[in-house]
Amino acid sequence: MAHDPSNTQRTLTVGLLGLGVVGSGVATLLRDHADEIAGRVGARLEIGPVVVRDVNKSRDVDVAVTDDVSTVVGAEGVDIVVEVMGGIDPARELLTRALKAGQSVVTANKELISTHGAELLTAAQEHSVRLEYEAAVAGAIPIIKPMRESLAGDRVRKVLGILNGTTNYILTRMTEEGAELAPVLADAQALGYAEADPTADVGGHDAAAKAAILASLAFDAHVVRDDVYTEGIMSVTATDIANAKRMGYVIKLLGIAEEHEDASIGVRVHPAWIPTSHPLASIREAYNAIFVEADAAGDLMFYGRGAGSLPTASAVVGDVVTAARAMLAGERLPSVAVADKPIRPVDEEIVQYYLLLDVADEAGVLSRVAATFGDHDVSIKSVWQEGEGDQAQLLLITHAAREGNVRACVEALKDLSDVNAIASSMRVEDRREG
Repeated sequence: MAHDPSNTQRTLTVGLLGLGVVGSGVATLLRDHADEIAGRVGARLEIGPVVVRDVNKSRDVDVAVTDDVSTVVGAEGVDIVVEVMGGIDPARELLTRALKAGQSVVTANKELISTHGAELLTAAQEHSVRLEYEAAVAGAIPIIKPMRESLAGDRVRKVLGILNGTTNYILTRMTEEGAELAPVLADAQALGYAEADPTADVGGHDAAAKAAILASLAFDAHVVRDDVYTEGIMSVTATDIANAKRMGYVIKLLGIAEEHEDASIGVRVHPAWIPTSHPLASIREAYNAIFVEADAAGDLMFYGRGAGSLPTASAVVGDVVTAARAMLAGERLPSVAVADKPIRPVDEEIVQYYLLLDVADEAGVLSRVAATFGDHDVSIKSVWQEGEGDQAQLLLITHAAREGNVRACVEALKDLSDVNAIASSMRVEDRREG
């Protein structure tokens, strides 16, 4: 149970739920850095019970394991519960029990925080304990504490992030090698960057959970995973990559959260063209980065490894240290007033688009296509006409326009006899466009 701050005992016990890739890293860091951590906390942190599903499984880290959750959750003498199991159930019920029992909780569970974070935070505040979740968003990158504390006196306008290392690795390889997506994805799976079922990564779902958490923090609002408009990268082609590169852009899977002037919040995840001059454009391989636009602080970027055993474990142990210090000092979790801000439908967002059209090779095509754009209040910023015969194509970039108008325009183009196919469409995230 939580310690009385006046207690002179100098040992705190950390119980673990899960001992997979991240859990093993947490146990390793707590053991190998025990003396340094004790000096920073003012108390020794001991690894207590470690709960696993299969007690007979061979593991690289030498700790005693059990399958009895009651030895950790609500157990007398366990001060901090670290959850690295993943998934919503049974993690939600277990962590709720732990918080209500007076135990501080540290979790790396983005699924759980992005759907039930508000209720867990309420339970933590009601029972005067801590809920820390730095590792739930971007592995080793410190972003939760800066958003929650360092920028508390500022107004964050927009957050853009490369929030998934697997997709960034794939897009980097496609950009640098001119490769198509399928073989690069297969390589990523062989190297361990992507799971056998890569849907959570390439479908954008992993990044969407993280975007929901960031939006909630940035705008003091209640944003959940289902509020995030989500597109993955499976439709990105080598042709898209080449076209972007030729025009001074790169393609990244972005998580974007923005508070608009009417206080509505737009949150979306999708592939986007960004200028090569943008700081996020240079983020390669399996790295993550988060770009924050704030009124007073200006532009900030946080960069580092977004996944992996020790990088993620580093963030988890950092949260354990935060929770331990707070317990010894008697500090409660800061209470933040959460405003009821509406989620802006994606059709109402103002966006730019890149469109690649397969068109008939005849006079007047461009003027008829341009007229269709005009009919839907979408203006064309740039256009290139390439090829001839069956290979004739129009490549267009629009000015900023309402998303719903662009979509309606695309549907109308499909019905235009001059347009054989919409070969590709993708948003353009360019701050140079007012």
